[in-house]
Amino acid sequence: MKRLRRPTRLPIDPYVLLLLGTVGLGALLPARGTGADVVDGASTAAIALLFFLYGVRLSTAEALDGLRHWRLHVTVLACTFVVFPLLGLATRGLVPVLLTEPLHQGLLFLTLVPSTIQSSIAFTSIARGNVPAAICAGSFSSLAGIVITPLLAASLLGSGVGGFSADSVVQIVLQLLVPFMAGQLLRRWLGGFVARHKKALGLVDRGSILLVVYAAFSEGMVQGVWSQVSPLRLGGLLAVEAVLLGVMLALTWYGAKALGFGREDRIAIQFAGSKKSLAAGLPMASVLFGAHASLAVLPLMLFHQMQLMVCAVIARRRSHDPVEPVSPRPAAAGSQSAAGTGRRSR
Repeated sequence: MKRLRRPTRLPIDPYVLLLLGTVGLGALLPARGTGADVVDGASTAAIALLFFLYGVRLSTAEALDGLRHWRLHVTVLACTFVVFPLLGLATRGLVPVLLTEPLHQGLLFLTLVPSTIQSSIAFTSIARGNVPAAICAGSFSSLAGIVITPLLAASLLGSGVGGFSADSVVQIVLQLLVPFMAGQLLRRWLGGFVARHKKALGLVDRGSILLVVYAAFSEGMVQGVWSQVSPLRLGGLLAVEAVLLGVMLALTWYGAKALGFGREDRIAIQFAGSKKSLAAGLPMASVLFGAHASLAVLPLMLFHQMQLMVCAVIARRRSHDPVEPVSPRPAAAGSQSAAGTGRRSR
């Protein structure tokens, strides 16, 4: 008989525990007055630094090389910015049975956010998928989201959301895209430094997100928006998000198979096309929703933890899949296979 192994890691990501602790800090000791102004200024600077580092890290050569797999990237972008938003719009029928209007706005915003980079790469690697494709797909999604997410929010969320206006779109582009492009321009001189201090700068990434979370939830407490949420509504939100994640995981896996992608590419599509970025979504929500940002990011925070737990299980199972044998094929069949996977046969 096989011995049962004890889990060596917590079922909850320790970083999520830090996020929850930051939420608690914002609820118990919210920033007020001058302190709130300082926190807002610091969070804005932290966000700009975060996207500047993203720009430094992304290799332009890798991005251009990844364009060879354009069918894969178009599939991921379609899942992220077309299928997800359509499902988000479909949940409008759950108001007010399961969701309140503010929670639905947050859920819809969640579906507009770009995909992740780090976790998509990590899970694709564990599952023995196409890691280079996952790197490029996540990077392209994050870069496109800087422009696409605000535009989708402008058309789908409307001006009724707290603090949202056309100026918000411009503010997001200036706050996120400009630092990213600056990082790309300075990558030649700073790329080596960032690579050598990857762990230390990773702390900067996560610390920036924690600061944004604290600012959002502090403002929410001061404005009293949390009086609109009940435990029953939170349970309904979790149930809706579980269904949303399950649908996207199934669509990305079986849909990629129907489109003719191979196993490695299907893994990259599933992990990059079914997840949403907390790092990109938080700063955008703080600009778009103002005082209501805490409720707007709550669905994203819950979905973030859910996707990590579920995708970790899937990645481990995929890692035990048998490797697809590579057999010689006739020229015509080989060309067809290459077109299906986005790779060129030679």
